Amino acid sequence: MNISLTKADALNATLTAVVEPADYEEKVAKAIKDFSKQVKMPGFRQGHVPAGLIKKQYGPSILGEEVNKLLQENLYNYIRENKVQMLGDPLPTEANNHIELVDGGTFTFTFDLALAPEFKVELSKKDKVDYYEVEVSDEMVNNQVQMYRQRGGNYEKVDSYEENDMVKGVIVELDKKGAAVEGGVNAEGVVMLPKYFKNDDQKKLFAAAKTGETVKFNPFKAYDGSEAELASLLKVEKEKAAEYKGDFNFEIKEITRYVPGPLNQELFDQVFPKGTVKSAEEFTAKIKEQIADQFKKDADYKFLLDMRKYVTEKVGKLEFPDEKLKRIMLANANNDAKKVEENYDKSIEELAWHLMKEQLVEMTGVKVEDQDVLEMGREVTRMQFAQYGMLNIPEEYIENSVKEMLKKRETVDNLIDRAIELKLGVALKEMVTLNKKSVKAEEFNKMF
Repeated sequence: MNISLTKADALNATLTAVVEPADYEEKVAKAIKDFSKQVKMPGFRQGHVPAGLIKKQYGPSILGEEVNKLLQENLYNYIRENKVQMLGDPLPTEANNHIELVDGGTFTFTFDLALAPEFKVELSKKDKVDYYEVEVSDEMVNNQVQMYRQRGGNYEKVDSYEENDMVKGVIVELDKKGAAVEGGVNAEGVVMLPKYFKNDDQKKLFAAAKTGETVKFNPFKAYDGSEAELASLLKVEKEKAAEYKGDFNFEIKEITRYVPGPLNQELFDQVFPKGTVKSAEEFTAKIKEQIADQFKKDADYKFLLDMRKYVTEKVGKLEFPDEKLKRIMLANANNDAKKVEENYDKSIEELAWHLMKEQLVEMTGVKVEDQDVLEMGREVTRMQFAQYGMLNIPEEYIENSVKEMLKKRETVDNLIDRAIELKLGVALKEMVTLNKKSVKAEEFNKMF
């Protein structure tokens, strides 16, 4: 098959493929012979239908199928061998629709190509890019320690109220003289968390209150007139809740406090592999290390975002064959022209970065092996479990989860991309000069 490429300009080209009888005759003859062995036709035993009859009845469709296979195979071989930097797939021209496939004929097919713009990414130690080192404060560590302790805590009954406590008792509606309203609201077993009152003055009324005491307060003010909260507290219909704007007595029958679990070996072994942490000091140090490690990953991710911006600005705006790219996108978007137009600019932005990233990967020599994909799968799995507070997961569960992930092609591609970016980030940090900046966590988080 004779294939040639003609460039109209730097971004557009036409691929011409001439298919001659010598290219397809042998393949068509074999296809007809194979088909005759399986086709069923009245008057003939299966496998004994004459090839001539098959050719007469099915020849044109078999010819079309074989020529199409030849085209696909040879076009992509040509593109690969000649290193044609093409975007998307070859686009059949209108002329192809008028080709009549006749046995023994010579057929000329033409395809439009969208070519990638030519550019070169250049980086050296002269290029300076910000890299953030996030400070891990004692407050952050203590908060994390407390969070782990909360999981192993329990509720205890206490005598005196403190801010986070829950109170349970009897609520009674009062008249303007401070006496119980006859036939008014009078409910037992009412539970409240004064901490969540919206009015600070009402919160203060419960400060240091003790079991057995009665506190006079105003629920309407406490909850800023919220009908839903008032209805739930007073056990009345929501539509009538706003009518209760006066004072109430609350007789405290019980005060309950959530007490965090102890810093003991049981907690250490729940959070980290058994036996690796043996004291509160080691536990705190390990927590700090854990937070610092997470911030380092976030800092590496931020560095990649900043590298993308830096490289994009350094390379400058790339020109693309817009008309052809829109045709390619239209075919992939079920001919939804509106969707293509709405997303075109963003798609081009992503395409430009993809091309730049390919050069960076080649420049740095980054390669991703099977082991890298497996490790990325493990990391993703650990992060998924961590979202639910499950940190010390047995390795067999991790491995089983990764095996399931690797069964899906889309998931594997995503893991490969993430592994490439991880290694690329490491390589780029060595290639450019890092402008290191120490920042507080709050400031760093705002950057996202």
